[in-house]
Amino acid sequence: MKAILQRVLSASVTVDQKVVSSIGNGILVLAAMAPGDTEKDAERLASKILKLKLWDDDSGARWKRSVQDINGEVLCVSQFTLLASTKKGNKPDFHGALNGDEARRLYDCFYRKVQEGYTPEKVQNGVFQAMMQVALVNDGPVTIEITAGQNDKKAEKTATVDEPAP
Repeated sequence: MKAILQRVLSASVTVDQKVVSSIGNGILVLAAMAPGDTEKDAERLASKILKLKLWDDDSGARWKRSVQDINGEVLCVSQFTLLASTKKGNKPDFHGALNGDEARRLYDCFYRKVQEGYTPEKVQNGVFQAMMQVALVNDGPVTIEITAGQNDKKAEKTATVDEPAP
């Protein structure tokens, strides 16, 4: 599972020229599900998103408050293209993304976990598998990638390979 978090002043999703969800100050989450990801991974990712310190505190100290601490909002958008591979040729390869039905089940689980971990009314959703126009006003800008599940294991393996020999 991979997610791109963007700290925003506002964000919205439009489908077929109709705004289907929007938020004010908070986090836009672009999320992708990979083969091997589990509901436990979805729960870990949701928890991390809600607890990540992306805002300053009242005294100006950096990276001290989470979206929950600021009473912000969360907009979740499914985006399988985050798992594209561009290693060969010029056409993206999406074999690293979970297929439609399985991805929908796991994404829905992830979205529910975000709602359950926070205030459901403060958590909005895009439209799974729809052609969406996502608008945002990035705050900072602050954009962070986080992973859970198979993508965590790949990142750990890459880190191990890249470490110098003792």
